[in-house]
Amino acid sequence: MGGTSPCASCKLLRRRCSKECIFAPYFPSDDPRKFAIVHKVFGASNISKMLQELPIHQRADAVSSLVYEANARVRDPVYGSVGAISYLQSQVSQLQMQLAVAQAEILCIQMQQQEPTLATQLVDQDDKSMLLSVNNNYEMLPQFLNFPSSSSSSSNIFQDPHEPLKRESFWT
Repeated sequence: MGGTSPCASCKLLRRRCSKECIFAPYFPSDDPRKFAIVHKVFGASNISKMLQELPIHQRADAVSSLVYEANARVRDPVYGSVGAISYLQSQVSQLQMQLAVAQAEILCIQMQQQEPTLATQLVDQDDKSMLLSVNNNYEMLPQFLNFPSSSSSSSNIFQDPHEPLKRESFWT
């Protein structure tokens, strides 16, 4: 950038900034902190090599990624951006689980609300009267629905539809 102020990298490295400076388009002089943090983590020669190996149209994205990774590495020297990504992925998993639970609850509520209307839509008038008479006449229910309580775990209940309940032991 000869004549004007040097880019942030040349300023930090105390070099003369030339027109061919690979850092100048990506590290302007008004944001010296951007290059300083990338230089601290990766080093100027490594950044220069990376940028030279990339096509010109990909360099801006590479610099953005380097700045992000350098910031993450300074915050978390062990995991860097991987730690941030893992944290965000776990949050996404938790939120997806919460969403699935909420959707299941909504579905249950909708099913409960639709159950009476579905039953009345599916059953015609004759069946309605039969259901009402069966529901009101509990004596019409089969006898085997009225199980006595059992205090012994060694007995089993066998039911013959024509005989009253009787208990039989497993160990006879």
